[in-house]
Amino acid sequence: MKRMILAAIAALAMSGAAYADTIKIGVVGPFSGPFALQGKNFKAGIDAYMALNGSKVGDDDIEIIYRDVPQADPAQAKALAQELVVKEGVQYLAGFYFTPDAMAVTPLLTQANVPLVIMNAATSAIVTKSPLVVRTSFTTWQTSTPIAKVAKDAGVSKVISVVSDYGPGVDAENAFKAGFEAAGGQVVEAIRMPLATNDFSPIMQRIKDSGAEGVFAFLPSGPTTLGFVKAFKENGLKDGGIKFFAPGDLTQESDLPALGEAALGIQTTFHYAVSHDSPENKAFVEAAGKAIGNPAELSFPSVGAYDGMHVIYKMIEATGGEQDAAKAVEAVKGLSWTSPRGPVTIDPESRHITQNIYLREVAKADDGTYYNKEIQTFEKQGDPGLAALK
Repeated sequence: MKRMILAAIAALAMSGAAYADTIKIGVVGPFSGPFALQGKNFKAGIDAYMALNGSKVGDDDIEIIYRDVPQADPAQAKALAQELVVKEGVQYLAGFYFTPDAMAVTPLLTQANVPLVIMNAATSAIVTKSPLVVRTSFTTWQTSTPIAKVAKDAGVSKVISVVSDYGPGVDAENAFKAGFEAAGGQVVEAIRMPLATNDFSPIMQRIKDSGAEGVFAFLPSGPTTLGFVKAFKENGLKDGGIKFFAPGDLTQESDLPALGEAALGIQTTFHYAVSHDSPENKAFVEAAGKAIGNPAELSFPSVGAYDGMHVIYKMIEATGGEQDAAKAVEAVKGLSWTSPRGPVTIDPESRHITQNIYLREVAKADDGTYYNKEIQTFEKQGDPGLAALK
């Protein structure tokens, strides 16, 4: 069966889709289940890009084909990617909210002659698995390294680290530890939780018992982050003076209405805030807000998808619509543009995005709503995680 699938992929790649009238892009993500809002943000970012830039590149029409993986499931993600390539004839694969799903697809790319544009999955190693992977989102090393300096500058010398036990969580743990210890701090304990954890009371007790002055946390955005931040407040840690540091997954905008006062004052470092003040972001937020229906649901995966479409459009321009994955990827190495998040570049060596990382603090607006207020910028940040892999 494996040989038959690979033969079918190879035959399709050989026949190509040269100068196609319609170029298909297959997007895999969580469009149902507990993480459905993240998939909804993928679609909002894609719809916003096409609303602002059209649904054609040159003479070719662009068609998006979605496939649903409700939660991390590498086998299902790989099977759907194969279906998209073999049955649907997609020339580009994109999306992928979870790292294990993205990793499972990378072995297919070369024989399929298809690039993969990562719109979210955040483990550094993904781009090393195939020369046909380009990332327009972020990595947890990239977003977690600056918060270590923020914690030390805040006068915290002892921190306990709490992360979900999978690729991005381990990356976040290592990134924070490296940065915090380099600044003279101490990580007194490191806790890794199963991805399915939803009762955080025992974790909160361990944080209290650790003697740490602060906690660094990473969990994938969705129900788990909402539960963790609420538990931090409800178990008395916030009122007890323990400081909370995290990458921005923990305070995504769509969770802030539910978090309310529990999130107020939490500092995070991240590549994007819906409140980012720029003309490009204002246009994006207006278009993506219309696409998603409820602008309060808009969150960071939307901008990864929006910029992912920009990269794919540039690939299509460079290849004239012809199916040539290597040429398409080569064309976007070093590509720079002004994203809704700020100035960005696709690093020509790693094919990962270089971008500003912002220190944000959850604040309360005059109208009573909560938002991530940008208070400091770490400019032109690459991915320290790639160096750590060597």
